[in-house]
Amino acid sequence: MKLYYAPGACSLSPHIALSESGLPFEAVRVSTKTHTLDDGSDFYAINPLGYVPLLVLDTGEHLHEGPAIVQYIADQVPERALAPRNGSFARYKLQEWLNFISTELHKAFSPLFNPNASDDAKAAAKQQLGARLAWVDSQLNGADYLLGAQFSVADAYLFTVTNWAKPVGLDLSKLPHLLAWRERVGKRPAVIAAMTAEGLLKTA
Repeated sequence: MKLYYAPGACSLSPHIALSESGLPFEAVRVSTKTHTLDDGSDFYAINPLGYVPLLVLDTGEHLHEGPAIVQYIADQVPERALAPRNGSFARYKLQEWLNFISTELHKAFSPLFNPNASDDAKAAAKQQLGARLAWVDSQLNGADYLLGAQFSVADAYLFTVTNWAKPVGLDLSKLPHLLAWRERVGKRPAVIAAMTAEGLLKTA
């Protein structure tokens, strides 16, 4: 498999999932500014949508969109318990989290990365994100991970998105359960491996 990613972007979520899975894969870096690969080739020729993540299977089939990709990865290695069993209520709770993170958090960060967004738009985005993350904080009270005791691909996605808080000046200091969860997830060897591979952590 090949995972096309951009360092620190939402593609870090499937990168973490792949690292957790133990499956063999190749990570291919994409520039989000030039939409080219390191060898200069045009990413649009591979993915007409032009954005990451993109997972290319050994069969040549393509999977777009992080929530779909991470579930596919999890289902290849059910013994790793990265996602609950298909058809179970717990699986629908996982999908609930993936949808919430995608629509209520991930997209809400967009104005904060847009240089053309007005100050009012950015302030509104921070207010909305603050309210949503406060709810997440309440859900993590007494829980190790989003689904309880077991790490899942939803944790990988939330960790990726909340990594963006510091660069855009979003204060998480009043969300102790979220901060404790972030520290716990950040210590996982697979998370460290994925972030190191993307150049997000300094190596000794």
